[in-house]
Amino acid sequence: MSNTERTFIAIKPDGVQRGLISEIIDRFERKGYKLAAMKILTPSKEIAEKHYAEHADKPMFAGLVEFVTSGPMVAMIWEGRDAVRGGRRLIGSTNPAESPLGSIRGDLCVDTKRNVVHGSDSVESAAREIALWFAPWEIVE
Repeated sequence: MSNTERTFIAIKPDGVQRGLISEIIDRFERKGYKLAAMKILTPSKEIAEKHYAEHADKPMFAGLVEFVTSGPMVAMIWEGRDAVRGGRRLIGSTNPAESPLGSIRGDLCVDTKRNVVHGSDSVESAAREIALWFAPWEIVE
């Protein structure tokens, strides 16, 4: 059964540097999702480590934290019917080579380490990520 939910989407530093902000926002808007919050910031090491905490024991963790703190990111909350699963479909697979054409990663990137965008992978992750990146008063109801 479909339901209305929120998801956290972030345009990573490579997406910002490449000028893909409007392209990515446009894809979510055209799909019918509502933008509930957005800000641009260069994340601190602390927020990046908390965001990717489930990967802390993996070899790529330090490089991932270094990458996402290397420049500005656009943090967003999108809401709508099945926003988490739908957002992941819009984004595509973590590995751009496995992402279908028509997805953000399938169309706009080629490198797993610089894959342009992050999207929550579950409703629980979305709630945790939204609370990490946004204060309640920053979210439009």
